[in-house]
Amino acid sequence: MTGAPRSHPAPAADGPSRRSLLGAGLGLATAATGLAAGAAPASAAPAVTGTKVRNLTGPAETGRFAAPWTDLGIPARCPDGTMLFVCGDTFDGAGVGGPDWRAPVGLRARRPDVDHLVIDDSVGGSHAVGLVPEGHQNNTTAIPSDVFTIGDTMYMHLMRGVLHQTHHSDFWRSTDNGETWEYLCLWPGDQYGGRFQQKTYAVADDGHCYVLSTVFNRDIASDLLLHRVRQDQVGNPAAYQPWGYANGSWAWGNYPTTITARRRRGEICFRAMGGKYALTWLNMDPVGIRAQIFPLPTSNLFTTPEQTVIVPTSPGNEWGNAVASPYGGFIVPGSTFADFHINVSQWYDDQNYRVMQYRISGLAV
Repeated sequence: MTGAPRSHPAPAADGPSRRSLLGAGLGLATAATGLAAGAAPASAAPAVTGTKVRNLTGPAETGRFAAPWTDLGIPARCPDGTMLFVCGDTFDGAGVGGPDWRAPVGLRARRPDVDHLVIDDSVGGSHAVGLVPEGHQNNTTAIPSDVFTIGDTMYMHLMRGVLHQTHHSDFWRSTDNGETWEYLCLWPGDQYGGRFQQKTYAVADDGHCYVLSTVFNRDIASDLLLHRVRQDQVGNPAAYQPWGYANGSWAWGNYPTTITARRRRGEICFRAMGGKYALTWLNMDPVGIRAQIFPLPTSNLFTTPEQTVIVPTSPGNEWGNAVASPYGGFIVPGSTFADFHINVSQWYDDQNYRVMQYRISGLAV
């Protein structure tokens, strides 16, 4: 959730809420492009289709963990074989903005099969606890942008501050499958002009993590920056090496340069899978969740086809890959390009704020 809860009004400087941004974007996209359910822009592969598999969160699914209202659900395979879903702003009670505001929380599926994902536990048992200290003073929160596993250690990246005014991002690790977290480091919110606020990590076979980053504010057009860091140094900010263009060539160690067109983006997810790399993101103009698949972290994303995997629609008109007020789009571990699963969030009123699993078919690889 990237808008302040109703019970804690945000100051005017907080800017538009996720709800207002998505509502405006949905109206503009529908009016300007006439997207129908299942349709895609000209740049996308026309064969891409999607199907909702299930709700992962909601009163019926996660109410017994005091987490009926939550979003994001970034999935990571834990060292013990379970799957952890790290969620954002989470509430108990009758709807969004209810009591017991926590962020982030960890929900768990003991059976991590993509065809049978059911949340049947939480970090905290019958009451999902906040994974890190966050008192929400003055409407601050801790929004996760990624969680991933290297060997027997899990890592989590959080964006801290008032929504869309990231004061800093910080980094945590867990050696007990996400039950407890240890602080590692932070980055200032204004690093690279704010374009290092929201990060996502692809864990590669070459001993590196490749890290994509943007501004964490959907109302601001952002560059997309690429860094690499050795897997044994992910908690050391000085070890992150940028990729940039200078003196006529691209190279590691140059000042970071955008690797694709500047645009307004929401959530981003970068994964190494199937011998290639996959990037998904919430696109804001027009609204929809898109994917790119490419062979190398340094591939040319200016020319890599963009494939629309989720399109917007209005409440009550959802079918196929058409979702009312979609965001997120995090790749589920165990996915293949032929059987591609993503977690899609939704928020359009107090009773419709959840994480859903979608199966995407027809991706061009």
